[in-house]
Amino acid sequence: MAVSENKASIERPQVRFETIDESHDGQRVDNYLMTLLKGVPKGKIYNLLRKGEIRANKKRIKPDYRLSVGDVIRIAPIVLAPVSDKPTVPDGLKKEIERRIVFEDKGLLVVDKPSGLAVHGGSGLSFGLVEVVRQMRPDEKLVELVHRLDRDTSGLIMIAKKRSVLRALHEALREKEGVQKTYQALVVGSWPKRKLQVNAPLLKNELKSGERVVKVHTDGKESLTRFKVLRPFDGYTLIECEPVTGRTHQIRVHTQFAGYPIVGDDKYTPNDANQIAKQLGFKRLCLHAAKLELMHEGKKLVLEAPLEEGWKEAMDALPTKY
Repeated sequence: MAVSENKASIERPQVRFETIDESHDGQRVDNYLMTLLKGVPKGKIYNLLRKGEIRANKKRIKPDYRLSVGDVIRIAPIVLAPVSDKPTVPDGLKKEIERRIVFEDKGLLVVDKPSGLAVHGGSGLSFGLVEVVRQMRPDEKLVELVHRLDRDTSGLIMIAKKRSVLRALHEALREKEGVQKTYQALVVGSWPKRKLQVNAPLLKNELKSGERVVKVHTDGKESLTRFKVLRPFDGYTLIECEPVTGRTHQIRVHTQFAGYPIVGDDKYTPNDANQIAKQLGFKRLCLHAAKLELMHEGKKLVLEAPLEEGWKEAMDALPTKY
């Protein structure tokens, strides 16, 4: 009898019906389902779509189907793994990120991300910037990264709060029109004023350890970065960098390829150069997303973020090259 009661108490999965609202308008159904069905493997979601176990408006759909407002998604009974509790973000970090918001409206938030904070959790990290913002703005239906910055790179990063804004900015980045990102970097050596660009293909590679590295290679993707000297120092140069393409580690690898690696880059800069830089007070990767120009809701935004004080103080102490 006890066994029978126990079986009856087990909650059986039921067919689910989800109606799409504006926050998911235009999103691919596979991406929508991966967020909705936490704990369900990606392969299982694709299998359910292929078998017609997940439908839109009673019709079979493919993984690349774009959702529309009012779509009714039918999801066959699925046993979901228990969702672990969200990591608790320290209040101090939330206050720091709040202080670093340089722009916010109903559809977009731009943050001056500090060096050392990843943009999202994973790979041993319980949370990143996007998880921090989600806890800061719990009433927002959508909080998604528009683009990424390396963990140790500081500066301006866009986070969408509306699906329409996310789509528009993704298209602008893809078409290389409507969004311009400008970085500042401190490099080892005297960058020549005449060197205005590096045009070299980049290839992603993974080491046995699983670490991702990028190198210049003829089999790589076309990559172009424009440069300008801002301040020459004795043994170092502050340069402006404008990535025309948006490849992984593009600025870091292009400066290294040119012979002037970025100060504090543990992946692409010789260790002896980094040790000397640390003695001079440079404790981080000296790469900063300093300026962002974009069209947003029919208006042009020009946003800027200054260099962090520790970097600026160490740089100002360097002898100036005349």
